[in-house]
Amino acid sequence: MKKVSVYQEAAVTTQSKGRLIVLLYDGAIKFMKLAINELEAGNFEAKGQYIARAQDIINELCAVLDTDAGGEIAANLRKLYCFMNSRLTEANTKCDPQKIEEIIALMEELNKSWKAIAG
Repeated sequence: MKKVSVYQEAAVTTQSKGRLIVLLYDGAIKFMKLAINELEAGNFEAKGQYIARAQDIINELCAVLDTDAGGEIAANLRKLYCFMNSRLTEANTKCDPQKIEEIIALMEELNKSWKAIAG
C-alpha cells in the first residue's frame, strides 16, 4: 500500500494548478454521486459521509480562492461554493437527492470550464 500512496502523492504534486482544480471537482462530483447511491440504498450514514467529503473539497476550493488576483470572478465563485455547501447540508438533513443532483450539475458545468482552461 505504501507504493500506491507514494504514486498518488507524486501524481498530485506534479499537476498544474488548473489540473488540480479539475481533480478536486472530479472528486466532489464522485462523492456526491456516491451519496445519492447510498441514499437510494437507505445507507444514511454513508450518504452523510460522502456529502461531508464533497463539502470538504468545496471548502478547500473556496479557501484557496485568490480574491485579489481573481477579482469579481473569485468573489462570485466563493458565493457559489457557499451556496453549494448550504444546499448539500439541506440535501443531507432532508435526504433529498434532487438537491445533490442540482449541485452535481453546477459542478459539472464549472468542471468543463476548468478542463478547457487546464488543457
